[in-house]
Amino acid sequence: MNGFDTHEVLNQVEPFGDVNLFTADPALGEALVREGGADAVRSLTALGERLGRTATLDLARQANGNEPVLHHFDRAGRRIDDVDFHPAWHALMALLIREGAHSSPREAPGPGAQVARAARYILFGQLENGSQCPVTMTYASVPALRHSPRLAARWLPKTLSREYDPRPLPVSAKHGALIGMGMTAKRGGSDVRSNTTRAEPVAPAAARAVFGDDGEDVYRLVGHKWFFSAPQADAHLVLARTEDRGSAGLSCFLVPRFLDDGTHNGVRVQRLKDKVGNRSNASAEVEFTGAYGWLLGQPGRGIPTILEMGSHTRLDCVLGSTGIMRAALTQALHHARHRCAFGRTLADQPLMRNVLADLALESEAATAFALRLARCFDAPGDPAAAALAWILTPAGKYWICKRGPAFGAEAMEVLGGTGYVEDSSLGRLYRELPVNSIWEGSGNVMCLDLLRALSRSPAPAQALAAELTAAATANVDYTAFVRRLLADLAQPPAGPEAEFGARLLAERIVLAVQAGLLLHAPAFVSSAFVASRLADAPGGAYGRLPAGTDCEHILARALVAA
Repeated sequence: MNGFDTHEVLNQVEPFGDVNLFTADPALGEALVREGGADAVRSLTALGERLGRTATLDLARQANGNEPVLHHFDRAGRRIDDVDFHPAWHALMALLIREGAHSSPREAPGPGAQVARAARYILFGQLENGSQCPVTMTYASVPALRHSPRLAARWLPKTLSREYDPRPLPVSAKHGALIGMGMTAKRGGSDVRSNTTRAEPVAPAAARAVFGDDGEDVYRLVGHKWFFSAPQADAHLVLARTEDRGSAGLSCFLVPRFLDDGTHNGVRVQRLKDKVGNRSNASAEVEFTGAYGWLLGQPGRGIPTILEMGSHTRLDCVLGSTGIMRAALTQALHHARHRCAFGRTLADQPLMRNVLADLALESEAATAFALRLARCFDAPGDPAAAALAWILTPAGKYWICKRGPAFGAEAMEVLGGTGYVEDSSLGRLYRELPVNSIWEGSGNVMCLDLLRALSRSPAPAQALAAELTAAATANVDYTAFVRRLLADLAQPPAGPEAEFGARLLAERIVLAVQAGLLLHAPAFVSSAFVASRLADAPGGAYGRLPAGTDCEHILARALVAA
């Protein structure tokens, strides 16, 4: 140090990076094997190493610091409505597509396929989340596309391709394609039935004259969408009102961005949304000026058609939030292990250990639940698995996504002021967490869907009872909690009373399932979770674990050192 230096920079933590995100997370590996995805351990180990590299993690910073830009016109004045993305965004998209995050369970369906994909998606959630949005919609579009074998034959080979192709071309000229969604109108939001976009059928002879063999079930759409996810996608699934073939109501359409002759379809992008988070990804407001759309499913049956897609996108909301929470935990724990205060590291301070261990329990419980839910999707022909998914999907999306923002705020606070500036990734993660709670149905919508599933048939409650009683244990708090829950489900309230308490019911269901799954984890994890979540409701802040909790082993498990 010379006479002009004021100080050396000491006690500052190096950025988190060059960590294998998979092997550092024993809970993820154990859940993967337990739920039937053991064959994917090797590939996920390699992926975890690749995603945990400092250079790969830095792509998220670049993509979010250089947001997409909308260009309405080219230099000659032609309307193009093109969205320009930073190279880091394209690198992230290429990585996701190459790894089959949108396609792997469709390529080789069977036991463990959805579970392996879920684990892969949780790893990607620790990297960057805006790029997951178009990938999720493409993955979830497959059931809807299959309603039209003709359209499926044309589009599925491109949407299942592992080649990322962002070129603005008709699908026939592309190596791979992405699918987006456009459901909500300005006046409606979650109330999609208030949609005012109209779809008028094109006469078959006129449609064939323009589109040849594709001139079947062609409509022209006029209206708008308040949220049009990923306007750069090659096509969107859109709800619009029809009044033909004797069936009035909302129908579902595939609306391509470009027509086969290379011209733009009549979809005009008005502006990009200035969102709180998810800033690397584009969301838009659009107007349809006679856009061509191809009918998927039956006229007037658009909502049931799109709900098949919605169950998969809601699964991905659970996976996405789980991944973001895991990323926030690793950032906080890494910082606490290396930052000193009052003569010792933060991770050695008793109260900080309570907070970090509490966050670790929340993250592990979310991981266990997410992969168990994914296993339900691996058995589409199993009535019990389907019945369980009917309630775990909305309940899980409600509770896990709802826990996310508070989780992110607590992790940010571990870093103090450093966590509140953009040099840290915690601010980006914190802004990202609310979107999964809002997108694909808000918390209230999820809880109402849960009530509908329970009232539709006794099968969901029976499937849940089988799931919970299979985890028979000597833990008296777990046994008592499950007994009370199942008794309440046996005589559920109805009407306004049921709606009033629906959030609490969803919370209890998820906590019971999480506790039952964590009984497979080491006793220091399961006992702490049951004591803090079932014996004592988790309504307060993180850091309320009871005395005697084995924080040392919980934290060692939470982020395994290389």
